[in-house]
Amino acid sequence: MQQATKLTKYQQWLKYAVISLILFIDLYLIILMYLQGEYLFGILTLIVITSGVYVFANKKTYSYRYLYPGIMGMFIFILFPLIATIAIAFTNYSGTNQLSYERALAVLLQQQDFTGDKFNFKLYAVTPQQYQLGLENTTTGQYYLANIADLSETPIYAQAVEQLPNLTAEPLRVITQNRSYLQNLVVLLPNGDELTMSSLRQFSEQQARYHYDETHKILTNNQTGERYQANDHIGFFQAIDQQGHWQATTLEPGYTVGIGWANFIKIFTDEGIQKPFLQIFVWTVIFSLLTVVFTVILGMVLASVVQWEALQGKGIYRVLLILPYAVPAFISILVFKGLFNQSFGEINLILHQLFGIRPEWFNDPLLAKIMILIVNTWLGYPYMMILCMGLLKAIPADLYEASAMDGASTWQNFSKITFPLLIKPLTPLMIASFAFNFNNFVLIQLLTNGRPDMIGTTTPAGYTDLLVSYTYRIAFEGSGSQDFGLAAAIATIIFLLVGGLALLNLKSIKLKLD
Repeated sequence: MQQATKLTKYQQWLKYAVISLILFIDLYLIILMYLQGEYLFGILTLIVITSGVYVFANKKTYSYRYLYPGIMGMFIFILFPLIATIAIAFTNYSGTNQLSYERALAVLLQQQDFTGDKFNFKLYAVTPQQYQLGLENTTTGQYYLANIADLSETPIYAQAVEQLPNLTAEPLRVITQNRSYLQNLVVLLPNGDELTMSSLRQFSEQQARYHYDETHKILTNNQTGERYQANDHIGFFQAIDQQGHWQATTLEPGYTVGIGWANFIKIFTDEGIQKPFLQIFVWTVIFSLLTVVFTVILGMVLASVVQWEALQGKGIYRVLLILPYAVPAFISILVFKGLFNQSFGEINLILHQLFGIRPEWFNDPLLAKIMILIVNTWLGYPYMMILCMGLLKAIPADLYEASAMDGASTWQNFSKITFPLLIKPLTPLMIASFAFNFNNFVLIQLLTNGRPDMIGTTTPAGYTDLLVSYTYRIAFEGSGSQDFGLAAAIATIIFLLVGGLALLNLKSIKLKLD
């Protein structure tokens, strides 16, 4: 018993030691992320690791260990990206404002200017393991020579000499191969000057471009005397005059700051963004709605046809009609992109032979939208057809027998029996299809890339862009700076719209069940 008790105590101490080690590593990682300005990832690490330790180490919560991985997976891959996107929407995060204040300041303070005389240099291989660096002052003509015992040492000391050694200098290829070492090399002259590599053939003296007044948060250019102060409203060090008034010049990189609702206000007030945003929003709704209507109608009609008892070879027709669903979507999209090519596409060749026309599918906004609807209907109808084929099996045959006795036509059977009985169970799926096409990024990106482009907008926008592709172009294709904050604001609006559709879908399903 005593031995068993001692073993139990040993296990407990081991358990506490492991927990302490995990928490110590957790604290270390959080501190590192905090120092790097990655606050969201620091919070995520804190929540995931500490909650995991609590669940697996506490007897009262140990039963939840099977749910913990799933819950954490949902939190990491669903909730955290959503929270991060919403948080970015309230900042000026962009291509020029990605860093924290501390990191941006450190980058600016690391910037150097080449000053003083320039020195041409040559690299000599004395032995396979030993080199010499010869320097020539381009102004005074003075020569200096430094020995390099190993291509990793720095700094090295140079001595004044009358002439450089009569050796063959290494070619540019060797200098390029050892570029990383030479760029980090510091050469000390007899007078105390420090030289660093300024080009593939020269060394020069460097000095810091700015010095920082921590009390007033002011950067001063050591050469020009210009002063820059941190402007927390725009996230840049901005030039100031002698009276402290802001000037137009700013320094890059900038830093990330919170700007409140500015990105959301910009969407609805900046004419260069408001106009394309509203046009793209309307087109997104129309595209999603028409896609659902066309795919449902086509799928329903074809399902009714292939289920028709009098039709011969129904199995072959079913296989052929389902084929577009079996082919990967991106392949079908690229094939259609070639078919609609204005000069060499088969569609235009046929239209030219029959009617003498060659529509500009990719240049005309209306034709481009029609082309997208045609392609998306082709891609989407097989899914609706399969659903309708299954639902048709559930319709009682007695209804059609009764209508036949009353002398009903085929159209009356479809409009009075088939359509009403199919549309109700299809409603939730139609809402889901609408939400999916609302974010159909792949189709737009591969087929038109949003083009033709709109003219006079402050953000990249095209007539065939959906909100999701418009957001992508703002984030990654901006001509000025990639505006991730504005893109995140639009993504947040999309989330609210699609989330509303999801709630509507759930509500409609509940009504069906009730």
